[in-house]
Amino acid sequence: MIETARLMLREYSSEDFEALFEILSDAETMRHYPKPYDSEMTRGWIERNIRRYREHGFGLWAVILKENEKFIGDCGITIQNIDGEYLPEIGYHIHKKYQRQGFGSEAARAVRDWAFENTEYDCLYSYMKHTNIASYSTAIAIGMKKVKEYPDPNNEISYAYAITRQEWNLLNK
Repeated sequence: MIETARLMLREYSSEDFEALFEILSDAETMRHYPKPYDSEMTRGWIERNIRRYREHGFGLWAVILKENEKFIGDCGITIQNIDGEYLPEIGYHIHKKYQRQGFGSEAARAVRDWAFENTEYDCLYSYMKHTNIASYSTAIAIGMKKVKEYPDPNNEISYAYAITRQEWNLLNK
């Protein structure tokens, strides 16, 4: 569906369960979430995204390394409750073995571009627990700026980052 220099992003299928479960069940990877996911929660993750593809034309997509077709995470757009507003959010999760190699930023940049080219959204967001340095570093790397800090029952405090269509247009000039 989306291709970058090193990655392919495609829709989830039920065959992605084992690879996704390895990521979502890992306590280290999920340390910024309330808890790691069990098998039922992981199946629900895949099912919700398949439903999102039908309903919205997007969701989180599987991130695949082109060189060996290995599933290394996901990245995409979902509508999330960010401080009481339902907003288009770019989310990303990369397997811990593949972190700090620029894959998250590469995938998120491609999703950002896809969203501005294929939707009417004038602003895209990413939100995360205030302690998730890697996540907000990825948001900054794709041109987002911190726009909000707010109390969040799931994250204690959440940060919201955003980029407008106008800011994206300036980046592409």
